[in-house]
Formats: sequence, structure tokens, C-alpha cells
Amino acid sequence: MSELERIAAALERLAPAPLAAPDFAAAEAFVWQTAPDALLPVASVSRVPLDLLVGINRSRDTLLANTRQFAKGFPANNALLWGARGMGKSSLVKAVHAQLIEEGAALKIVELQREDLPSVGRLLALLREAKERFVLYCDDLSFSHDDEHYKSLKAVLDGGIEGRPDNVLLYATSNRRHLMPRDMIENERSSAINPGEAVEEKVSLSDRFGLWLGFHPCDQDEYLAMIDGYCAAAGLEIDPVILRAEAIEWQATRGARSGRVAWQFFCDLAGRHGVST
Repeated sequence: MSELERIAAALERLAPAPLAAPDFAAAEAFVWQTAPDALLPVASVSRVPLDLLVGINRSRDTLLANTRQFAKGFPANNALLWGARGMGKSSLVKAVHAQLIEEGAALKIVELQREDLPSVGRLLALLREAKERFVLYCDDLSFSHDDEHYKSLKAVLDGGIEGRPDNVLLYATSNRRHLMPRDMIENERSSAINPGEAVEEKVSLSDRFGLWLGFHPCDQDEYLAMIDGYCAAAGLEIDPVILRAEAIEWQATRGARSGRVAWQFFCDLAGRHGVST
């Protein structure tokens, strides 16, 4: 055997074997990990029922209809859920998936971490070969000044020369409408020879999402309605006057109102009354 043949054989032994497709029937949800690449099944997804998500009716109905279209094999749009913290963006994605599973849809959800975006091409190649349909879910998506990961995201949104796999849809959540820091956009606009071209590539990333669903801070009535819904679902009966006073005091100590704050208050309340959530 020649020297080149020995080197080639050694490299082949060191190269990782092609990633085998997982048993997608084993779970409804998976998490993508790298080093080594693997799709890990999730036995139990942390989520709340769709009807407990209060104050986001328009976003709920729009995302549910879009996902239902996709699950049935019809055209659907990638979606960017952006806006206020704690207002149910990630909860809505998981709740919509659960609702469609209850309706009998053969739909899987795959969570992709932002830092693993450079590997998304390998993930898409794996999912492309599967017969199932997938919602690719990226939570808390945003990019910093020197972050090049946003270029990898275009592989999901546009798919390059191959196109996005027909059986894959991307749902991303972010606190930022354009996924980039506002000061980064303004700095590039002010210092560039052609301000429009300087920011077009970065700002146009969010334009590639067919659906933009905005989430805004809730008012006090919506905040209290969320808590009432949680209590009703858990069968927890509290004097309405006491419940309202405690809920308002809780949000005052947090300095904010949101679905997350409402859930945290309910968890404290249920724990004090010995009720499981």
C-alpha cells in the first residue's frame, strides 16, 4: 500500500460515520445537538394548553392556521414571533404544536439553539430525507455586532440552490423585530457610503419571514385574566378580592406585567394552597 493510500485509509477511519436518521416515531419533539451531531428525543415537552394563553388571540389564531396548513401538506410561511418579554412567544409555538398533535397531525417539532445555526445545513439534509413534517424552532433569536450566524439562518429561510425542504418550517422568537441591535443598524446607516445598502442584508433577514407576529405588554385586566384562567384550569378557588390584591402586589414587586409574571404568581399561589400545576 502506498503512502497516499495509508493516509487516505487513516483519514477515513477518523472521519465520523454519516448520521443515521433517528426513529421519529419515538417522540413528538427533538432537540438538535452538535459535536457529535444528534437529534435527541424529548420525552415530555414543557408547555401550557393553548386556551390558557390569554391576550394574544390574533397571534394565536394566525400561527395555528399557518401550522395547520403546513401539517396538511399545504403551503405555509416561516414565522417570526417578536416583542415583549414573557408574553408567550415560545409558549405559543409549543402550544400550537400540542394542539395539532391532539388533532391527529403527524407533526414534529425540533429545537435548534442559536449557537448551533452554522450546523443547520446538516440538520436540513437529515430532515429532508424524512417522511414526517417538522417545525424547526429557534427560541430567543438575535445577533450581535460581529455575529455571522445570521448568514446560516438564510439556509433555512431561503434554502440556497436546493430550496428549503418542503417538510420543514421555521418558527423563531425574538425580542427584536429585525433580529439586530438597533444601535448596530443606526451605526452602519450613519457611517456607510450608501446607507441603504449597508443595512439591507441584515435588516432583510427578518423580511424573509412570511409572518411577523408582534407581542406587546399586557394591561392589568389581561394580567388578571391570565391568573383567573390558570386558577380555573387547576380547580383552585380563591376569594376574588384576595386573589386580585395578591396578584397586583406580586406584579408591583416585579415591576412588570406579563404572561410569565402571571404564571410565576400562580405557581406561588398554587404551592401555598397545595395544588399541583
